[in-house]
Formats: sequence, C-alpha cells, structure tokens
Amino acid sequence: MMSGDLDRALAALTIANGAAAMGHRVTVFFTFWGLTVLRRPRRTAARRSLLQAAFCRLLPRGTRRLPLSRLNLAGLGPLLMRRVMRQRNIASVEELLAAAREQGVALVACTTSMEVLGLTREELVDGVELAGVASYLGEADGAAVNLFV
Repeated sequence: MMSGDLDRALAALTIANGAAAMGHRVTVFFTFWGLTVLRRPRRTAARRSLLQAAFCRLLPRGTRRLPLSRLNLAGLGPLLMRRVMRQRNIASVEELLAAAREQGVALVACTTSMEVLGLTREELVDGVELAGVASYLGEADGAAVNLFV
C-alpha cells in the first residue's frame, strides 16, 4: 500500500479482508504515503529534522483525514464518499482496519519509509509490525497473489 488516498485504502483493505475471509494468509505492507493510513490521529513528540517535521505536518494524521485520489474537492470529496458509504452500509476504512486485525491480517509498516518521513512507532496504530523491504519481498516471493496499490 503506497497510497495514502481514501479510495485506494478502501480498495486495498477490502481485498485484504476478502482474502483473509477466504482463509488466505494476508500481509499488507505500507510504504511512503500509505503509512498515513496507519497514523494515529493525535500528535506525538518526536525528534525530527526540518524536512521530516515538514512531512509529518503536511501528511494526514489518522484515517479520517485521508483525501480522495480524484475529486477531492478541497476536502469535500471524502466527506461525500463517507456519507454515501454510510448510507449504503459499506464498511469505512476504520472498520476495515479493525476487521483486518481481527482476521489476523499482518499490517506491516516499512521502516525505511518511516525513517525518511520521520515517523515513529508511537505514531502508528496498535498492532502494526515494522519491517524492511526484504521482509516484503520475502512475503511477495512466496505469495500466490501480490498486488501493489
């Protein structure tokens, strides 16, 4: 999961939950902007470089602030999308993340991306594992299906 967009997070987590429900072992590897899906909404104190501090300030904090990849409409798009989803009884990103955890989906944050962006473990939601690209490649190498969102 490289994207931090609401619609792409919904797609990736829906597929992950579907695969887990079918009995597949599922790992979602979050890298770069995708890490914003795992960020806690509250601010935490951490030592950062000036550039890292800028990244952290500009990136959404928490799933409620994720933009849409298209038709974001200055923040109105995600509100409308969430409203329609709620009216149609479609699971939100928050519900999909919780369901993924319940089903044993491994949520893995890329340590290299975290370092570049200045994110710390404390800024991520509970239940997230930390690993590097070698771990992702090891999982992908043995997987029957590998998707890149």
